[in-house]
Amino acid sequence: MADKKEAGEDTGLIERFRTSEHPGVVFARELLWVAAVVAGIALALFLISGTWPAVVTIESESMVPHMNVGDLVFVVKADRFGELQTWESGRTDGYVKYGDYGDVLIYAPNGAGGSLIPGLGGGVHPIIHRALAETPDNSAIPVYYYFFRGMSSPEEYLPARILDGAWVLDDGTVVARIENGIIIPDARNSTPAQGYILTSGLAAETGGYITKGDNNVRSDQGSLLSRTELGIIQPVRDEWVVGKALFAIPLLGYIPLNIIPVAIILIVLMLVWELYQKRKSTTRKKASGRKRSGKK
Repeated sequence: MADKKEAGEDTGLIERFRTSEHPGVVFARELLWVAAVVAGIALALFLISGTWPAVVTIESESMVPHMNVGDLVFVVKADRFGELQTWESGRTDGYVKYGDYGDVLIYAPNGAGGSLIPGLGGGVHPIIHRALAETPDNSAIPVYYYFFRGMSSPEEYLPARILDGAWVLDDGTVVARIENGIIIPDARNSTPAQGYILTSGLAAETGGYITKGDNNVRSDQGSLLSRTELGIIQPVRDEWVVGKALFAIPLLGYIPLNIIPVAIILIVLMLVWELYQKRKSTTRKKASGRKRSGKK
């Protein structure tokens, strides 16, 4: 009997919450509905993509011209819809993604975790850059350079070495010089068709992917200039890969980029709508009461 009574009380409480017209209860009910819809969408995205986060927002210009600030990028597991391709393997196979060879990776630098929602802080955001090549364990980290920013990538990357303050190819051609610590491309020999690979002298802790933003001069790994709070960015291990970019929707990413003000605006709109509905209901009841009084 006690169990039935408690069940009846629970049912009554749920029913009162479901049907109550109290503004606070109505607002809480709407918040729960929004949360349920968001959770349902998140679950569906996870099931489709096989990874999390299933969407990321472009926050910098490092992937221009193929990805722009505010793009909302849909992410899938690295081996979903085909094996992950680097720039080198894509060039061989003719595999093109986002206007260039190879896949665009989303990865956690040095395996660091962090907030996936812009503006909330905490840790390090994932990086979204193109996979150029793979480097083996216990090897010197190659650094890829391309001087012509905003022009996609070269037709080939050529090995170069530093000799007497100059970058020299295997055939002796000088493609750049170093003056006061600044790399200055040689206007006669450096063309948009060529990029260069230098050996950094920094050893990879473990093998992994070398990555680079399409709009960056230098790859992410192997340079003291790429030092972060995590130290030198290492080649990307498989377990650091969140996924690969599938497709992007322009501008839609500005919503998560500004998630806090957007949330405040939505809450205010919900409150205004609830106030409007309440006043509308009150006016209708008053009008109905006046009609009944007139009939009498």
